[in-house]
Amino acid sequence: MTRVPTGDATPASIVDTLKAIAAASSKAQASFARGRCVRGTYIPSDRAAEITKSRSFTAASRVLARFSVDGDSRKPDTDNLVLRGFSFRVGDIDHRSDILTQSAPVHYARTAAQMLAYLKARVPAADGRPDPEQLKAFSTANPETSHQASYMAAHPLPASFADTTYWAVHAFPATNRSDETQFIKFKVIPVGSHAAPTDDAAGTKPGDFLDDDLQSRIAARDIRFSLMAMLGRPGDPILDVTSRWPDEDHREAVRLGTIVITAIETNEACDALAFDPATLADGIGYPPDEIFAARRAAYAMSLAQRR
Repeated sequence: MTRVPTGDATPASIVDTLKAIAAASSKAQASFARGRCVRGTYIPSDRAAEITKSRSFTAASRVLARFSVDGDSRKPDTDNLVLRGFSFRVGDIDHRSDILTQSAPVHYARTAAQMLAYLKARVPAADGRPDPEQLKAFSTANPETSHQASYMAAHPLPASFADTTYWAVHAFPATNRSDETQFIKFKVIPVGSHAAPTDDAAGTKPGDFLDDDLQSRIAARDIRFSLMAMLGRPGDPILDVTSRWPDEDHREAVRLGTIVITAIETNEACDALAFDPATLADGIGYPPDEIFAARRAAYAMSLAQRR
């Protein structure tokens, strides 16, 4: 069982530091504060039950989802090193799962204490920027915290939420219809994407072009993603979310289903319900890593503050 962080790395300290970095108000989300709520449907594949018996993923349902941008709320969408998010809710009222994904396959910290220290090193000073010497010292002492930034620097993002690939960085225990359990990672892949990275025309785009692009695309047609389950193997680093699984991009994956985004929803619809990583229907268990426990607690704390 994962533990809620103790000591200095409390849910409150993590939420407060996230908001200090993002220049967000007390009523805003602690992370991925700027976003757009959407809705649609989920269509399961005929192989979903091989991976999980969870009705969230084996039965058709409505989808509530949110595309978002992380970090400093003042940064423009043209910043290619800003993480994007895609959170979605599938299933019915009795079999609901909330999955939180992002545009990099790893997290920036391995433990709650390391997460808080990473965030504190990035709190802006009086000039509006973090202390570069403090950043350098922290990165030198904690090299694994650079894995996410290194991936993002090497993989420029497409110029659309709809063309971005998203990962849930945790390893989830999935139990199938035969009551066999294995670890999986969720990956959300755009269907029919051939978009160029943002820096091809970043200078000509407005700072909030991602939202404008999303609304115009949905007005013209639906947006589709394949929801994939990457299959774990013995020895995979299921406790370290700063590390990818060996040969992760080329290992076996099963398509659980298709997410079809059909309409823009009011942002209040997502804000009122909130996507909770602790909400997982029977057949998908909690990941055992410490960061998942920290995020569960921090999300609950953030929601309580916003309400």
